[in-house]
Amino acid sequence: MFNHILVPLDGSALAECVIPHARIVAEALGARITLMHVLERSPSPDLNHTINPLDWHIMKTEAQTYLDRVTACLEDSVPDVCNVIVEGHAPEGVIDYAHHNNVDLITLSSHGRSGLSGWNVSSVVQKIILRSYISTFIIRAYKTTGGCGGELAYKKILIALDCSQRAESALPIAIRLARHQGARLLLAHVVSRPEMPRHLPRSREDTDLAEKLMGRNYSEAEHYLAQLDSQLSSAEISIQTFLHIGSNAAATLDDLVESENVHLVVLSAHGYNGVEKWPYGSVAVNFIAYGATPLLIMQDIPFERSLRTRAESAARERPGH
Repeated sequence: MFNHILVPLDGSALAECVIPHARIVAEALGARITLMHVLERSPSPDLNHTINPLDWHIMKTEAQTYLDRVTACLEDSVPDVCNVIVEGHAPEGVIDYAHHNNVDLITLSSHGRSGLSGWNVSSVVQKIILRSYISTFIIRAYKTTGGCGGELAYKKILIALDCSQRAESALPIAIRLARHQGARLLLAHVVSRPEMPRHLPRSREDTDLAEKLMGRNYSEAEHYLAQLDSQLSSAEISIQTFLHIGSNAAATLDDLVESENVHLVVLSAHGYNGVEKWPYGSVAVNFIAYGATPLLIMQDIPFERSLRTRAESAARERPGH
């Protein structure tokens, strides 16, 4: 569960779209919220740019006034809310603060001060989610208009499950949110068609083998969802199960999100075949890059077990290049 939610804000209306969502999570879990603003000296830490001390003081005062206003907006519904200003580069500032202050959920707007773009998430958001190894809540700025006082309700929450305990790690938060919102919880599983690479068309034997494996997996998933539905009967929430067959799990789930008008997608960062070499599995990556619905990803790999990328290693070995 989440105890400390970090909400980075850059002063833009687009970034403020996260506030109603952060409020809901905090209310549902009794979590505290820290509103954060990163005061940047230059667009890039590599640029040698001097700022007049008076101008810097004015910028800091304006940022504090802004954060105090948003904090006051939340205080009625979230008893434990505070704010902080840090200086530096935005992605690093957010990640460093989160790691040193026991943050277990970062709530991010897909776009902020730089405006909307054709990319599904901004470069700042991409850097944070790829390097933080902390659970992340991404709100699509191009689909929301609510700011600090915006009203919001989740009526349908979808959680993707693949019969693994890793995927189920996101289930408790989905249940709590569904109960708090009076929402229907959709338990979804996709049975993937087996991959059988061949230069020539499949033989009858190949087709029979694929159908047999798919039938076995479908039967196992059907039993799993029925058992889970029964176990959750006392959770005091409305539950609906979905079992589909598809060539691509992420695409099939996205079609389900759209057809069922889902308001929130909840995922574990990895499923049963996830590897710790990367912070997210293929389904999570696809929803980050192409999804259009608020997305809450439960990170199941702690930062201490994360692996440094080759680019990160090279940058540390050759600073300034």
